[in-house]
Amino acid sequence: MAEPSRPAAGPREPILEVRDLVKHYPLTRGVVFRKQVGAVRAVDGVSFTLHKGETLGIVGESGCGKSTVARLLVGLERPTAGRIRYQGQDITELSGRALKAVRRDIQMVFQDPYTSLNPRMTVGDIIGEPYEIHPEVAPKGDRRRKVQDLLDVVGLNPEYVNRYPHQFSGGQRQRIGIARGLALRPKIIVADEPVSALDVSVQAQVVNLLERLQDEFDLSYVFIAHDLSVVRHISDRVAVMYLGRIAETGTDEQIYDHPTHPYTQALLSAVPVPDPRAREGRTRILLTGDVPSPANPPSGCRFRTRCWKAQEKCAEVVPPLEVPAAFRDTDAPARHPSACHFAAERQAVESERT
Repeated sequence: MAEPSRPAAGPREPILEVRDLVKHYPLTRGVVFRKQVGAVRAVDGVSFTLHKGETLGIVGESGCGKSTVARLLVGLERPTAGRIRYQGQDITELSGRALKAVRRDIQMVFQDPYTSLNPRMTVGDIIGEPYEIHPEVAPKGDRRRKVQDLLDVVGLNPEYVNRYPHQFSGGQRQRIGIARGLALRPKIIVADEPVSALDVSVQAQVVNLLERLQDEFDLSYVFIAHDLSVVRHISDRVAVMYLGRIAETGTDEQIYDHPTHPYTQALLSAVPVPDPRAREGRTRILLTGDVPSPANPPSGCRFRTRCWKAQEKCAEVVPPLEVPAAFRDTDAPARHPSACHFAAERQAVESERT
């Protein structure tokens, strides 16, 4: 799955717009009189647009804020600041019936198929539970048939409707989770690392299923993962996150073939290449130091403490996510937004040959 298989995305209508999204979790001290002494900056100014019918992949190391973005998009968390617009409507301040209506259109597929399904409920009850919350979608007498149809759509036997989650494999459980996400016929699916807990062969099956369902149900995906090969296979556009912010964004071709941010370059250099001939002469970028704490991130550029391009300016000025000036009036393949002051410059890097 290392090579992209999807055609390049053309101009499409925006369905979801995220602007300056922030989520801080307070750090408190004291037992009786609790006092806030800081905050974990899980998401710290994220902006992107999802177009109708496309897949936006979000990648990055563990702890960079990907899953927090997912929870904010589906309303499981309230943002500290920023805006999420769905079909032009700001949904960050919605509550009650208005929020319930939006949640019907934005559903989530969770990471772990072993913990996201209630072991005390049958498959039929799990997939049919959304109909209990949104009874207007399906009359009671029609729900069992709809559940069986959904099982068939995701490649499972409709007669499994009375079985329990422990009677299924990991890949089958994830298919059940996908069927549950499809029950309300949503317009957007937020998939939070949906294949990371599965075997490689099963990953391919689930990713192919998601691609088929996207065409069949006219879905838009926010696909979150740390496996760069999977993201390239399924995504039209990619956003690379680091320590709560987007470091670089562009089409899959721009990000994978012409990365400009040092963090993206380091990530891609670490992707395993199975072909020994392709590995010959390949440069592996070695990053020094650990990922800083989101409770005390570096000033200026978040990546500067591990970056070989870092200069004094990087500590003083937060780099905007924009097309580098050197590429703006050109047709260069690297003409896409990057949050780096020196994105257009090539500098020596500590590396090793693999």
